[in-house]
Amino acid sequence: MKFYIILCICCLYVLQGVGQEPDGRNTLIRSEGTSVLVRIVPPWGYTRIGVKEGSFGEYLRNLPLRSHGSRVHYFDGGEKRNRKVYCAVVDLDIGNRDLQQCADAVIRLRAEYLYHRKAYDKIHFNFTNGFRADYTKWAEGYRISVKGNRVSWYKAKEEDYSYPTFRAYLNVVFAYAGTLSLAKELVSVSIDAMQIGDVFIQGGSPGHAVIVIAMAIDKTTGNKLYLLAQSYMPAQDIHVLNNLQNGNISPWYDLKSTGRVMTPEWTFVTGDLKRFKD
Repeated sequence: MKFYIILCICCLYVLQGVGQEPDGRNTLIRSEGTSVLVRIVPPWGYTRIGVKEGSFGEYLRNLPLRSHGSRVHYFDGGEKRNRKVYCAVVDLDIGNRDLQQCADAVIRLRAEYLYHRKAYDKIHFNFTNGFRADYTKWAEGYRISVKGNRVSWYKAKEEDYSYPTFRAYLNVVFAYAGTLSLAKELVSVSIDAMQIGDVFIQGGSPGHAVIVIAMAIDKTTGNKLYLLAQSYMPAQDIHVLNNLQNGNISPWYDLKSTGRVMTPEWTFVTGDLKRFKD
């Protein structure tokens, strides 16, 4: 019975807003936590918004994190200088090439989720020129030929759905997709309808994209908060963003704020919010 009571208390500790005490002390980071769900708690009075088991939202809010205090590194091993940008580093490789930048990080998270659920037929992304790169085609042994603006498939390998082959597929997508192509693939959603997995994105050269990885709600007022993650240029570890505009709730962002969404390295507008179609 004692174990059951302790377990229930621990569950409430993670799911409810116990981060910011009534006296204003900000304790939203639990250094011992090894995932987004456990490391970053909502402010006082807020409760995490529920997610469906097996959903993209569940995957994102349970992203594994490197130990507290870990630093963001670039693909070449260099360290991101501005540590004020982030509060946590996602424990996911970035490879050794300058490929996994902002839109690529969003693509990576979506693809990883679908791959591990074996939803292979749903893994497809468009190149900037409109070419659709389906993972199933790649896994069947086809490869992509790019000659100028002409892109085509050709048979080169045996069927292989292994993880290394999946990563090789993603590297090709990263090389030829970006914010311009991803913005066209996603569908616009109202800021009031935000869900975990939605993306703030501005297509361009370079453009930028960040992804919503958790949400919380004050059930008394209905106000909602959310967490954001990104990669940036050059290719670097995916990291959870601080809110430099509001230290009282950082790293959470307030959904009721209208107009601009000011992240540490980019400013979006609420109309930039988009969602994966399927």
